[in-house]
Amino acid sequence: MLRIGVLGAARIAPAALIAPARSVPGVQVVAVAARDRGKAAAFARRHGIAQVHAGYAELLADPGIDAVYVPLPNGLHARWTLAALEAGKHVLCEKPFTANAAEAETVAGAARRSGLVVMEAFHYRYHPVFARALEIAGTLGEPRSIDTALCFPLPRFSDIRYDYGLAGGAMMDAGCYAVHALRTLGGGEPEVTSARALLQKPRVDRAMVAEYRFPGGASGRTVASMWSRHLLNVSARYTGSEGSLRIFNYLAPSAFHRLTVHRGGRTSHERVPGGTTYSYQLRAFAAAVAGEGTNLTPPEDSVRTMRVIDDVYRAAGLPPRGAE
Repeated sequence: MLRIGVLGAARIAPAALIAPARSVPGVQVVAVAARDRGKAAAFARRHGIAQVHAGYAELLADPGIDAVYVPLPNGLHARWTLAALEAGKHVLCEKPFTANAAEAETVAGAARRSGLVVMEAFHYRYHPVFARALEIAGTLGEPRSIDTALCFPLPRFSDIRYDYGLAGGAMMDAGCYAVHALRTLGGGEPEVTSARALLQKPRVDRAMVAEYRFPGGASGRTVASMWSRHLLNVSARYTGSEGSLRIFNYLAPSAFHRLTVHRGGRTSHERVPGGTTYSYQLRAFAAAVAGEGTNLTPPEDSVRTMRVIDDVYRAAGLPPRGAE
């Protein structure tokens, strides 16, 4: 049994971990901690979690916990992932991995030395839909252009996702998905050629558009937004020398999705059956802890994503998060 503790009574935790754990064999969520013990206790009662710890450090010191899930604000990911590794725990860390590339490199080094599993929670990457998309893209010839987007409306500007001190911003919260999907479809590391931001407050972007160039010459584009005219867009498009693929809703395909392929003057549509992205991610995490090669989003991959995000901010004339 893989016994997991949750650092923080976060809104994402029930969908991302607690519900999937009920259907993934060999996994149990056994404890939760929050800064407010009363909030943690209420969370535990609501979700049937047996143990409540007074704080994050107390949870990490619990010998009955094998791994932790870190859904804390972006700016706290590095600190508590490092603390979890020091305590001998495997880590499933919410995206974005850290506040910036320098932090990601520090965590990656600690993960290597520890021999423990650290997985960034890009849950979409574990669903059969994205595996099928990569398979199709591989049949479309040399890459010509790759475009990815994640846009959703978040007009609650007091939300922590707009807090620079907590590593907030649209490029961090939405753009990390778009960048990761761009990198994965492109099969290489893109260079940022330009970026432009819409600001909600000084240094904090509510939307970001960035352009890229891949080593082989293919172009790239990401669109990320938490509040702009792009109210809702969760899509990716791969154009190759022999056709194109559009992925509609790569993020939550169990709700609805569609793969559309244009090739040789013909268009075809495809759907891939499967459960939630989070259930596939949790199975992969448990298998990786058991020694299988199922970690598709390890710290080395996270470092590369954070380098691109830092470069996007610089290209837009903004500081990377955590750059004081």
